[in-house]
Parts: sequence; structure tokens; C-alpha cells
Amino acid sequence: MEPFLEAFQYSFMQNALLAAIFTSISCGIIGTYIVSKRIVFISGGITHTSFGGIGIGYYMGFNPLLGAAVFAVLSAIGIEYFSRKSEIRHDSMIGIFWSFGMALGIIFIFLTPGYAPNLMSYLFGSILTVSLTDTWLMLGLSLLIILVFLLMFRPILYIAYDETYARTRNIPVSAMKYLLMALVGLAIVLSIRVIGIILVISLMTIPQTTANIFTKKFKTIMVYAVITALIGTLAGLFVSYKMDIPSGASIIFSLVILFIIAKIVKLIQRRSLS
Repeated sequence: MEPFLEAFQYSFMQNALLAAIFTSISCGIIGTYIVSKRIVFISGGITHTSFGGIGIGYYMGFNPLLGAAVFAVLSAIGIEYFSRKSEIRHDSMIGIFWSFGMALGIIFIFLTPGYAPNLMSYLFGSILTVSLTDTWLMLGLSLLIILVFLLMFRPILYIAYDETYARTRNIPVSAMKYLLMALVGLAIVLSIRVIGIILVISLMTIPQTTANIFTKKFKTIMVYAVITALIGTLAGLFVSYKMDIPSGASIIFSLVILFIIAKIVKLIQRRSLS
């Protein structure tokens, strides 16, 4: 452990630690809404659609994450809009956006002149490559998500569990859903550096599902999910550093281990009470 702690004298490790903290906060909170609303696969669709923005970013010569952010927010709003306004089923619309974004990204990356970029860090994550600018953006998003949930907690709670009831309370459900989906898109994009496009959906579902083992309260799930995500992310960072393996995979492995431990603890509690 001591060599690992000594590694934090380096700026890239300090950035990785900050990224782990801020990502855990944003994904822990917004992921609770996703799981409670049962729209997990929407986040998967947004994630893969954002790959189109990464491809265009490489081709046009600007920051790929900027392109990913634009695609993520537009796809989040687009999925929500077209699934409401058209006769196309929700899952079908997600599949269309999902495949379109991935195909577009592959095409533009293939067309990019010169050396083909290394996509491993985008597909599977590389927390050690997070820059100081990335951490500032993650901090800003974390604060924004905290502010939104503090100011609008009860309307968000109503929308997550019962939209019909929310409408009877004169809550602007459609506008709120667009706002929340945009935050989902931004959280996904800023988590790509940490855990990758392919695995980012796990960071928004595993900690929340783990927390749900011990509590059914929305607010408590958020708190437990943030703590679980932080523990899993830091453990994954340690494993990634020691074994020199992709950070995304090691983080997910750590989160799954925490989930299994939580299930075992809950099972022991039930048997002790019976």
C-alpha cells in the first residue's frame, strides 16, 4: 500500500484520484435516477451514440470529448423526444441511435488522415490519462448535479417512480425529463476517460443496485451508491496501477466484488433474523 500512496506525488495520480471522487458523485446520484426509472439501457444507447462525436472530433481536429458531449446530450434529448412523439417503441429508438452513433464514429475514424488514434482509452477507460482540465469539468458537473437534485429533489422523486402523479402536482414533467437526460448524457461523457464507453453503463447501475440491497429509500440509495462507487473506483485504480491493466475493467471488477459481498452480508443478516 505504501508504494501506491507514494505514487500520489505524481500529478497524473492526483488527477486520477480527483476523477475517481467526482465521477463517483455524479454517476452515483444520476445513476440512482436511471435505475429507479428503469431506463438503464437508455444510458447504454447514449453512451454508444457518443462514439459518433468522438469520431467526428478526431476527423475535424477538435477535442473528441467535446464531440462526444454534443452527441450524448442530443441523443439523450432525441431518444426522449422521438419515443414520445412517434409510434416507434422506446427500445427500438435506443437501438437506432446506438447503432448510428457507433457506425458514424467508426466511419470518421477510418477517414481520419494519418495515424489511426488509439481508441482503447475511450472504449475501456484509462483513468491515469485524465487531465487537470478533465477533473475541473468533472467537478463542475458534480456540483451541477448536486445542485439540481437539492433544488428539485421531490419532483425528481415523483418522476422517477410515478409520472402520472407528478403531472397531477403540476410538475413540468417533460422539461424535467429533458434536463435529467441531458445530465445523464454529460455524466456519461465525462466518465468515458475513467471507465470507457463499453463499461460506463456499469458505473451507473452496479453501485445503485448494491445500495438497493440494503435500502429502498431514494435519498439513501444515492448516498450509498456514491460511497460504493467511490470505494470500487479507488480499488480499481489501485489494481490498475499495481497490475498495469485497463482501469475500466479493474473498476468494474471491484464493483462486482462489492456487489457480491453486499449480497452475502444481506443473506447472513436474513438468516440471523430468521
